[in-house]
Amino acid sequence: MKLNSEAKSIYKSIREEIKKRIQLKESLAYLDDFTPTNDKEEILKRQNYLKESLSKIQPELKELLARIKPIRFKKDYLHDRLLIVDETEFEKAKNLEICDVALEPEGGYDLILSTVGYGIDVGISISEIAPELYILPLWENIETLNALSNIKALLGEKSVANEILIKLKELTPTMKKKELLINLDEIIREEENSLNTRIEERLKEFSLTLSGKELLEFLKRLKEGNYETIFSHFSQIEDDILREIRKSEEKLNKLLGIDVELFSRETLYPVEVPSDAIELLRHELEKEIKLEIYLKSREILKRIRPLIPKLREELKKAYELEFLRAVKEFTQGFTFPTIAEGGIGFINGKHLFIKNPQPVSYIIGDVIELDGTNGERVIILTGANSGGKTSLLELITQVTILTHMGLPVNAEKAWIEVLDELFFFRRKRSSYGAGTFETVLKSFARSLIREGKKLILIDEFEAITEPGAAVKIIGELLKIGHEKSFYIVIVSHLGEDLKSMLPFARVDGIEAKGLDENLNLIVDRQPKFGILGKSTPELIVEKLYHTKRGSEKEIFRRILKAFKE
Repeated sequence: MKLNSEAKSIYKSIREEIKKRIQLKESLAYLDDFTPTNDKEEILKRQNYLKESLSKIQPELKELLARIKPIRFKKDYLHDRLLIVDETEFEKAKNLEICDVALEPEGGYDLILSTVGYGIDVGISISEIAPELYILPLWENIETLNALSNIKALLGEKSVANEILIKLKELTPTMKKKELLINLDEIIREEENSLNTRIEERLKEFSLTLSGKELLEFLKRLKEGNYETIFSHFSQIEDDILREIRKSEEKLNKLLGIDVELFSRETLYPVEVPSDAIELLRHELEKEIKLEIYLKSREILKRIRPLIPKLREELKKAYELEFLRAVKEFTQGFTFPTIAEGGIGFINGKHLFIKNPQPVSYIIGDVIELDGTNGERVIILTGANSGGKTSLLELITQVTILTHMGLPVNAEKAWIEVLDELFFFRRKRSSYGAGTFETVLKSFARSLIREGKKLILIDEFEAITEPGAAVKIIGELLKIGHEKSFYIVIVSHLGEDLKSMLPFARVDGIEAKGLDENLNLIVDRQPKFGILGKSTPELIVEKLYHTKRGSEKEIFRRILKAFKE
């Protein structure tokens, strides 16, 4: 479906309203499948798809879908492992470009893999050499997997994400250990402080045992040369300190899952673990954890690999659901239009971009019957300034574009003919002069050239030229459009003049009823079909009379009096 620039602007605004409701950028692509089309079968296909799909969208999905993140399995070169192969396999292994490959063992690697019996036995495939490339992205996206599982449960369907989650649990202890590495220094220093505090308490107790009466007894034995007493006291405290050291190391062993002997047995107080000892421990832990992750990943992957393509489908479905959810949110209260022949008509349409708009019903052509209409394809819309004439043209454009996108429309009911082209000529308030007039005239003429089903909406053409000339030009343009059976709505203050020369046209009017207590125009924005609308200059003058003072007020009083004479 062809749109001119102003119609495209409204289409873009509609797209933006949907886009800003979409939480996942991967879902935006689905909007491109709903560009306006003049293919009736395609429109009906889109309508049927949305009717079926939108009914499945539940409010609870919004929060779950917001937690979805892409799960990307990226090929990477792993420098921590060496693959040893024989000469016949060397090129094949090299071409995988996944890790270093050699014919003989070499040092400096955390993992030694082999097809010839030197290390961990593997086949020449990424899934055996680097299973982590599949498993770790899944582990890092556990929240996404949980969300997918809950989404499927909400829809009453089975999820492969749930099966994958069950298998991934086997990796939990190892991954918790890996997390501890981040804070290894802090963990050891904390235990070091705790140990020194306990030793200090023991030493305080030791000094208390040598006070008072016991101190005199101790000095007496010392004079007698009984040195065993001294050694027994020191041996006792030493044993106590060693017991405390072993307690701390047992605690760290349990936490880290590895036997450690970090604290010196020579300098018993204060205890201090050298930084290089911590780094040595860190390296040992990293190596052990890498091996655990590799082995567990390989086992898990063997069981879940057939599920990964299905998981991709679940993710794709989630993106589609998010698009549908945004469409449902945007079109809340809308209705699917009937694809009909004979024009454009709708009941209680509401402008998309006006807050609390008055519902308006309108018809162009004979698609439905409303009092005051007789199937006219050419309509002259007249009436009060600021009465909603331009807004009505925008509403017609919105309903027409939404229909051709295959979406529900912003009306209670609608009957829309499939069109080939939609032209909306909005009045340019700041543009006047011969150049502007020529440009607009050429644009109007181009809209009338090609054949096909067209809707042409024109907002106050006479604003850019003299009224007398405007009547002649508009009159001829509308005659050409009528001869080609185009649908045309033109906003004009020249209704009476145009009606006299265009008997085939209908003149509709939007009228102001008076002024409210704040001296604002009271306007019924529902056009009266077949009735010329008055532009209500008298009400404008009355408003100015009531709001001005002094000499200005006197001028408007006299003008108002002239209206009443």
